[in-house]
Amino acid sequence: MVHTNRVFFKVCQYLSSIGCRVRLLSKRNMLLAPRLSCPTVPLSNGLQIPILGLGTSHDGGYSHDAIVYALTECGVRHVDTAKYYGCEEQLGHAIGESGIPRRDLWITDKLWRGDYGYKDAKKACLDSCSRMGVEYFGISYLYLMHWPEATQPGLSNREMRADTWRALEELHKEGTCSAIGVSNFLVHHLEELKEDCSVVPHVNQVEYHPFQQPNHLMEYCRQEGIVFEGYSPLGKGQVLNNPTVLHIAHKYGRTAAQICIRWSIQNGVVTIPKSVKKKRIQENCQVFGFRLEESDMAALGSLDDGRHVSWDPTNVE
Repeated sequence: MVHTNRVFFKVCQYLSSIGCRVRLLSKRNMLLAPRLSCPTVPLSNGLQIPILGLGTSHDGGYSHDAIVYALTECGVRHVDTAKYYGCEEQLGHAIGESGIPRRDLWITDKLWRGDYGYKDAKKACLDSCSRMGVEYFGISYLYLMHWPEATQPGLSNREMRADTWRALEELHKEGTCSAIGVSNFLVHHLEELKEDCSVVPHVNQVEYHPFQQPNHLMEYCRQEGIVFEGYSPLGKGQVLNNPTVLHIAHKYGRTAAQICIRWSIQNGVVTIPKSVKKKRIQENCQVFGFRLEESDMAALGSLDDGRHVSWDPTNVE
């Protein structure tokens, strides 16, 4: 008991040092904290990632109050962030304030391409963990390479990806990262990585919504045991006024956003809608009480027109 109290005191000191308000919750309150009834998807290393998460981003895409609300009131247990977004430290504060058991949380973080390369990648990961306080808790931590193109001179993109991935493999082996993966990688990027390295990515996170359906990439990932994760499931709002989406939303008495998220999840895609508004977050979480009929899934599947609302890696060698 003395040892347990000492560890708890050190954790509280750390949270205080980074500006966290430490909220002591009774066992009764902890039991009353909601937990979203969210299915999980198995990774190739045996871990289970929640199929629904909450995304964050740069340029106003982070809200402390929204994160705390999502964790404590909506039962969200999966949050996506990145060094590039500039909100890792704030996310650490929100996690500390929520009082949610750390073993219940899944954090997805991303390595920015300016930190590619073996030494820089290892340092960047450890710095990100420190900013969020991940190393203090039993949080499931997924670490992704954010983009297939490097910015450092001297090595090709392929060589730099391999050098960086070697660092992620070691971070995973050492236990710093629960799982490792990539983001915005296409089939040829993944094929080269498979040839150059020893660990196949556990996850590939790419843009995915009714207007952008990279089905060939999805099939490749499934064949290789790579979990497919989709960001921008609402197409940054562009999908929400589509007549087909609105018709299906009316049919089920749901919002257009709920239809798009449900479609993504029903396709087996780990889905991370982003919002800084409490009402929208609550709405986006209410997608497990109904199921779309096959005809409606097919109708939404026919909307693919190839458009990107975010970064397009098509021309990255």
